[in-house]
Amino acid sequence: MWYSYWAEVVLAIHLAYVAFVVLGQLTILLGVTLGWEWVRNPWFRFAHLAAIGAVALETTLGILCPLTVWEDRLRTLAGQQVSEGSFIGRWMHRILFYDLPSWAFTMLHIGFFLLVLATLALAPPRRRKSPSSLAR
Repeated sequence: MWYSYWAEVVLAIHLAYVAFVVLGQLTILLGVTLGWEWVRNPWFRFAHLAAIGAVALETTLGILCPLTVWEDRLRTLAGQQVSEGSFIGRWMHRILFYDLPSWAFTMLHIGFFLLVLATLALAPPRRRKSPSSLAR
């Protein structure tokens, strides 16, 4: 029972990670267009770049995603197939996983990394001006 529960937790973390990468990029593009300064926060931007960079590196090197491996292992320990998760777990799985050739995922991940890198160059992060520097 606990293995099944932890498999669902790992799946939710995986979904959150993917959402951070995809929705983060959409938010950056929208924020740059609308002049939202917070999307230029260096911590946010470099964390975003690192998140997709790790995925692109894994896929380039042929390394399986650790979150997928952990979930599969926990499902095995629970005596389940991936499709046997909870209702919410099955939906999260449908959102995350597609039946495509591995080269397609490699191209998708590398392409998305290059998009994030281009966005970083075209709309670079900025540090917020400190109140003392504004007073001068």
